[in-house]
Amino acid sequence: MATTSQYGPSSSSLERDARRIHDDKPVSPGSIAIGVVIGRMSEFFDFFVYGLASVLVFPQLIFPFAPDRLTGTLYSFAIFSLAFLARPVGSVVFMTIDRLYGRGTKLTIALFLLGGSTASIAFLPGYNEIGVWSIALLALFRLGQGFALGGAWDGLASLLALNAPAKHRGWYAMIPQLGAPIGFALASTLFGYFVANLSSEDFLSWGWRYPFFVAFAINVVALFARLRLVMTKEFGTLLEQHELEAAPILDVLRVHGRDIMIGAFVPLASFAMFHLVTIFPLGWMSLYGNQPIGTFMVVQVVGAMVGIITIIASGLIADRIGRRAQLAICAVIIAVFSFVGPSLIASGNSGHDAFVIIGFGVLGLSFGQATGSISSRFGRGYRYTGAAFTSDLAWLIGAGFAPLVALSLSSRFGLTFVGYYLLSGAICTLAALAFSRALEQRE
Repeated sequence: MATTSQYGPSSSSLERDARRIHDDKPVSPGSIAIGVVIGRMSEFFDFFVYGLASVLVFPQLIFPFAPDRLTGTLYSFAIFSLAFLARPVGSVVFMTIDRLYGRGTKLTIALFLLGGSTASIAFLPGYNEIGVWSIALLALFRLGQGFALGGAWDGLASLLALNAPAKHRGWYAMIPQLGAPIGFALASTLFGYFVANLSSEDFLSWGWRYPFFVAFAINVVALFARLRLVMTKEFGTLLEQHELEAAPILDVLRVHGRDIMIGAFVPLASFAMFHLVTIFPLGWMSLYGNQPIGTFMVVQVVGAMVGIITIIASGLIADRIGRRAQLAICAVIIAVFSFVGPSLIASGNSGHDAFVIIGFGVLGLSFGQATGSISSRFGRGYRYTGAAFTSDLAWLIGAGFAPLVALSLSSRFGLTFVGYYLLSGAICTLAALAFSRALEQRE
């Protein structure tokens, strides 16, 4: 039966009908895991395609008027940050759509907007063709990416965690995080292929556009994978129990405002490092290195593979020592790396490569448990919205401005300041973990 709410068409009843149809076909944790990884991979692919183009394309195409390549790259990184400002706004708007029209409607709109915003960049004319409008359109599409990503929060990671055995929560918490290195490896492979096999003129003319086309197709596949899980009995049961229910953001802030702030700082070491081993090294190499970009992007893909291995390892370790201990130890390791990393970058091509590979290894150990820590303090009825908004703030504070800040500091004051930036993230994580523990003991 077609469904409507007082506000218009809704997918909620259709979702309930689908759950009744599949009532005798329980979904396995493995199927949930595959759907979650596909969904996260599509999101990170869209963002990394843009991030890589921020180094390889936009400084020349959109900011050719900049006095030098460094300034053009800084302008490009400033627009890169816009998505992280738009993401919390997207969460608030799409949570309202979720409550009024259903999870399926929300995800369909969000993923088509995400894929459409990314694919639209493929048709973007350069500054030499349409002038300042190219900058305005790039900023608009980037805001669209961030706004849509705020709506792509589906609750499937929570579904996976809530169906996890008690002794294997660390293992199940790391599964969604695999989407990040997979998405990065895919984006880097596509860009690396065109960089290595096309002339600079052809790459800047048309080659860079193909990865943006691919993004839309990937988002369509991810949409169907997610909708399949939203229609399951397990998802419906948790909705009825208010575990995955979208709550008004003001209500969540009133009840869990302190938990949101703590949760935003707990993964800061990991999120601060996230773009410092993915986007920033490519920017530094393109400006100051002498290694071919295509070759360096192969190194980045190798680093992503190392990251996959260490994310998997993080699940095993967390199940043995606990997630909080895992995050604290990793924050200390990141603090140590903050002193070693700048020296590696400054020591030539081999050191730069080592920075990426070692950095991905350290990142995977921390990032594998970072998101799982976000939703642990939220009560039933607030977990879904609270985890989404906390994640938005964590990405904004920890990662959104990282490439811009790191390149600005390093180009002006030296690479040592990249280490200081990373160290500040590690200190924030340790402080947030200590504060969270003190609150729990007091309660």
